Amino acid sequence: MTNLRDDIEGELRKHILFSALTPEQLALTARYSRILRLGEGEILFQQDQPAERFFRLCSGQIKLSRLSMEGTEHVIEVVQPGQPFAEAVLFMKKRVFPVNAEALMPCEVLAVDSAIFLQILYESRETCFRLMADMSYRLHIFVNEIDNLTLQNATFRLVHHLLQQIDDCKAKTADVKLVTSKQILASRLSIKPETFSRILKSLSKKGLLTVNGRIIHIRDVQGLRCFGSY
Repeated sequence: MTNLRDDIEGELRKHILFSALTPEQLALTARYSRILRLGEGEILFQQDQPAERFFRLCSGQIKLSRLSMEGTEHVIEVVQPGQPFAEAVLFMKKRVFPVNAEALMPCEVLAVDSAIFLQILYESRETCFRLMADMSYRLHIFVNEIDNLTLQNATFRLVHHLLQQIDDCKAKTADVKLVTSKQILASRLSIKPETFSRILKSLSKKGLLTVNGRIIHIRDVQGLRCFGSY
């Protein structure tokens, strides 16, 4: 029968970020880590709160967001199981969370002590490089998203997002299941909810897709791809 420490070590091993750790380093990280269980709508941390830990999502979904000066929420990312988050704060001069984190559904989150992990980074060059590679990959994704958000119109952003969810590049039709509500996805794509609905209706009228709740059936993948290229 496994104990909680074994469970934590098992969760750590699941991500490449921790795979370069020695057994001793892994045990030390696990000793100062814990698994948190959150209910739907529960806040994990708030913007500008001191950041003493970073996290890996084990199950559920976590919404990362910021509030504008006007009090409008903008969704930065929806974290999926297996993803680490808030690890970049390790290297910030002022270690505070730059975003809010809220559970969109019941979640299990692995919380890792930042000070202990920094201590391990000083001892492990390979772990440093793995962390840099992980953060560089995510930075590349965010740069592409910033380009889409600033240089492309709302229709292109939504079409691009839908096409990204299709695994088979040769598929003629496809079903895309939205993993979050339309309102959250609209915020993630910097589209007003009413504009988001209007775009879906327009694409539906053109015969490119149909909408059934969170399932979007793309009736003409190539047509949607051509439509989004304009």
